[in-house]
Amino acid sequence: MKYLQKLGKSLMLPVAVLPVAAILSGIGYWILNTAGENFVQAFFTAAGGALLDNLPLLFALGVAIGMASKPDGTAALAGLVSWLVVTRLLSPETVATLQGIAVEDVNIGFGRIENAFVGIICGLIGAYCYDKFKDVKLPSALSFFSGKRSVAIVTTGASLVVALVLYFVWPVLFGGLVSFGEWMVGLGPVGAGLYGFFNRLLIPLGLHHALNAVFWFDVAGINDLGNFLNGTGTAGVTGQYMTGYFPIMMFGLPGAALAMYLTAKTHRRKVTAGILLSGAFASFFVGVTEPLEFAFMFLAPALYVVHAIFTGISMFIMALLPVRMGFGFSGGFIDLMLGWVNPLAQNPWAIFLAGAVWFVIYFVAFYFIIKRFDLKTPGREDEEVEVDETSTGSSKFLSQAAAILKGLGGKDNVLELDNCATRLRMEIADVSKVDDAAIRRAGAAGIMKPGGKSVQVIYGLEVQFVKDAMEDLIAGRVEAPVAAADAGAAAADAGSVSPGSVATKTVLTLRQPLAGRVVPLSEVPDATFSEGIMGPGVAVEPTGDTVWAPADGTVAHIFPTSHAVALKLNDGTELLVHVGVDTVEMKGAGFETLVAVGDEVVEGSPLLRFDLAAIRAAGHPTVTPVIVLGGTDVELKLREV
Repeated sequence: MKYLQKLGKSLMLPVAVLPVAAILSGIGYWILNTAGENFVQAFFTAAGGALLDNLPLLFALGVAIGMASKPDGTAALAGLVSWLVVTRLLSPETVATLQGIAVEDVNIGFGRIENAFVGIICGLIGAYCYDKFKDVKLPSALSFFSGKRSVAIVTTGASLVVALVLYFVWPVLFGGLVSFGEWMVGLGPVGAGLYGFFNRLLIPLGLHHALNAVFWFDVAGINDLGNFLNGTGTAGVTGQYMTGYFPIMMFGLPGAALAMYLTAKTHRRKVTAGILLSGAFASFFVGVTEPLEFAFMFLAPALYVVHAIFTGISMFIMALLPVRMGFGFSGGFIDLMLGWVNPLAQNPWAIFLAGAVWFVIYFVAFYFIIKRFDLKTPGREDEEVEVDETSTGSSKFLSQAAAILKGLGGKDNVLELDNCATRLRMEIADVSKVDDAAIRRAGAAGIMKPGGKSVQVIYGLEVQFVKDAMEDLIAGRVEAPVAAADAGAAAADAGSVSPGSVATKTVLTLRQPLAGRVVPLSEVPDATFSEGIMGPGVAVEPTGDTVWAPADGTVAHIFPTSHAVALKLNDGTELLVHVGVDTVEMKGAGFETLVAVGDEVVEGSPLLRFDLAAIRAAGHPTVTPVIVLGGTDVELKLREV
């Protein structure tokens, strides 16, 4: 279930843009039917269609990003690569070539291969390949293709296999559904109800097009949509496979959206309202339901089945009643108004009465079911942080963040929050409320009060995750663990030296990581370093522009602004090289990273470059601390090369 919830969340990225796209397309469609083809109509139609017509591709990208752990652009690229490979291999043109037949003789199912189901599958392939191969290391001769460069290559191979499977499976599924729809034709209103039910149920798979082809077009001699628009059908019959959608799309789903909004957690309603209310407007006005349906179909699949049942019932009832209406775009307000004067329209006013009833039914049913079974609809998802060790909601960081916040006098006492390479930087309303001892017990290495309302908490290389957890706590997105006040206390106690014991220092000699004059750490104009709060070490007044690896090891961390790099040496020592003081404020200007996290380096490997003139021009000291993190019993010495 958590996997489906994560999938549902990943779809929110592309779905969020659909309401506006739907409205643009709807306006273009309305202008087309009232004033004919013109520049304005073409402009609006093209703008909306750019997104609506490429929804499956957006799903491939969104799912690849959302389902990958710690994703970046490489994950999105993998999703795109998979989509391009699968859809090209299964396009009617390619299939015609493979089978040695004319394009018009290719199975109709391949003409519908660019659908939401295939988009989601491609996104999952991209995410899987990204997670499994982004850190892969190849032999030296193939090292160019190591790491993230290998992801797209592996994704291509996996997509070839999936395309081969779909080559045999897809036409069978599509053809089977067409035959199923043709069987339902003879069932009258019951068949209309079954069609509505399976149409909604098959939307996540993109297979609803098979049923639409049977009932809306001339596959089985019905052509419900074409006959209604042309006025060539049979009065009282034509439109029965479309009418039931209007009450659901215009009123039922907006009622569901209101229920989901009111059942969302109070502190998340503002965020939830964006997708739900805009989706409700698109559903009513244009009849584009994807923004709402994809908002809950994976988060609460049982509720989506209820929606499919309601749609089937609506189709059945409207087919029984003397109410007929059709559409050219979808079952929204624009099509209802345009079709009002169609000679085949019958009692269209009844759609509003039925819609009012369905609004109440959807609202009551969704509200009750969501509350009764605690379904994870938008705004009610589990708020624990993503399941990986670097997430802001892992118990370690969340507990420490809660304890630090308590030591700072509570979240209301924190006016501003930011972080640099190793510390939290804050503006505090009342500095007198800050409890230094409590903050240290929470796992902080130290605390500084530069003056005024400024407070800095020295934490370490993972400070970003503590800061993210603090932001979640302050915003109310997560709740503090009950035992947060004691978080980190044991770790702090474990690191202390018992009275009477004698600490023996180990001398660690490493290559000098950058050219320049070695100076004592006490000369660094920052107490975090000069007082050894982060750990022992020395500093270098640089004369060059490059930081080299002082020994063999692995790149453990690179700061987003590229002004500092941390290594884990082969003997387990963790080393931080921090170019200049307060250079985080330069936001990366004048710095260039030459390695990536996880890279294995040898002594002398270049790690990053920096511009001394730019640092001085920005008013920052250039003295560079070299720190042994957590090494209280270590004396660091640098040998010049």
